[in-house]
Amino acid sequence: MIQDPVWQQLLTEAQQAAENEPVLAGLIHESILHCDTLEESLAYRISRKLGHDALSEPYLHDLFDEVFHADPSIGEAARRDIMAIDQRDPASRGYLSPVLYYKGFQALTAYRIAHYLWNHNRTDMALYLQSAISQVFAVDIHPAARIGSGVLFDHATGIVIGETALVEDDVSMLHEVTLGGTGKERGVRHPKVRAGVLIGAGAKLLGPIEIGTGAKIGAGSVVLDDVPPHTTVVGVPARVVGVAPEDPARCMEHALNKYARSAQEAS
Repeated sequence: MIQDPVWQQLLTEAQQAAENEPVLAGLIHESILHCDTLEESLAYRISRKLGHDALSEPYLHDLFDEVFHADPSIGEAARRDIMAIDQRDPASRGYLSPVLYYKGFQALTAYRIAHYLWNHNRTDMALYLQSAISQVFAVDIHPAARIGSGVLFDHATGIVIGETALVEDDVSMLHEVTLGGTGKERGVRHPKVRAGVLIGAGAKLLGPIEIGTGAKIGAGSVVLDDVPPHTTVVGVPARVVGVAPEDPARCMEHALNKYARSAQEAS
């Protein structure tokens, strides 16, 4: 039998939580303890969140289960996302919280299903899921956008990611981040965010720009130009103010004065 340490830890945490809080035991059992795999658990939990009269929970559960079986990489990405949350979010209490409660993780997992459907010529269903995800989780990700794994949406409310955006592995972003366009142009028109980038709350990244590996975007910044790797940018419009901390997406260091140096010192 293939070992799944994420699922095993999740089961342990779920059993303990059900014993500690009996009023939630029913939710925990049906969402996790009655399931055989993480994928089965996620299909159940997210279909419960998104199901309503237009598309019932049982239909969505079957659809999600079908997609998880068709593309195992979605489940593997979810595992990396769960571990990223536990490692980077000081409010995290292990693996149970993202699966049961964190809308950023749930929205990202639901997006991954929509992305699969988009790439398999089920564009209307993918767009329907985008709309449902936006309504339920307040996270709006176009299903054509490309997002890696080990990604943290911290708080997540108000995150918007456009159709041609790219987010590579191990990126962390906070609430109200926008990866958007600058007008009604078509074609590639959204940012590319390379691996290991940290994007602060409320930052707006606009246009077909590239945010280099390991860069840090300060909260509230408006970024209209490329950002070099391993630099920190802040302001409206954003400007380089120094080097980024080592591995900013993992260390989640948002303070400026601890790392900022002048652009001349950084070069």
